[in-house]
Amino acid sequence: MSEHDHPHEPITSDSKPSYYEIMETAVRELLIGKGLITANEIRHQIEVLDSRTPALGARVVAKAWSDPTFRERLLADGRAACEELGITFYDDTQLIVLENTETVHNLIVCTLCSCYPRPVLGLPPDWYKAKPYRARAVSEPRKVLAEFGTIIPDDVEIRVSDSTAVIRYLVLPRRPQGTEGWSEDELAAIVTRDAMIGVIPVTVAERAAS
Repeated sequence: MSEHDHPHEPITSDSKPSYYEIMETAVRELLIGKGLITANEIRHQIEVLDSRTPALGARVVAKAWSDPTFRERLLADGRAACEELGITFYDDTQLIVLENTETVHNLIVCTLCSCYPRPVLGLPPDWYKAKPYRARAVSEPRKVLAEFGTIIPDDVEIRVSDSTAVIRYLVLPRRPQGTEGWSEDELAAIVTRDAMIGVIPVTVAERAAS
């Protein structure tokens, strides 16, 4: 991709509530007011969401790195493979797992709002929901990745997958060299949320930082 000198919006969160956040508040209050859902039911769902963290996704990645047959099942049907590990899904969304290789790097975005694999990663980071990321991840993914410190060689294809209300994506990062013989727990400890979105690789340096 050629260089150009026009300015870009930084990958940061918006200071004001987005259109979708305003609509969510309005719809929630309307549903409660009509008695279609209660505040307690909403709180329960929030508790379910809060119980989900990237540690669940890290377990999935570590299992796939350690078990080739599980990796095949994961790539064939991400949701079913996660359910093998006891990870439950609280909606009807599909989970497609995309594998990074020597020739392909995957990046996940939701261009419309912030659809995200919450059952395995929990709540999305603010930058994932920000308009600059949602727009620029599609139009100039190499530059966006570079801002996260990830330089992708020109001969490596970048595939950007756009999440929807019914389809979510999870990146299976490349296993770093030097981790041969590691246990699944040791491997899971170096897998980060951002690596499973596709903005950074997994490195053994994460082990020392944890």
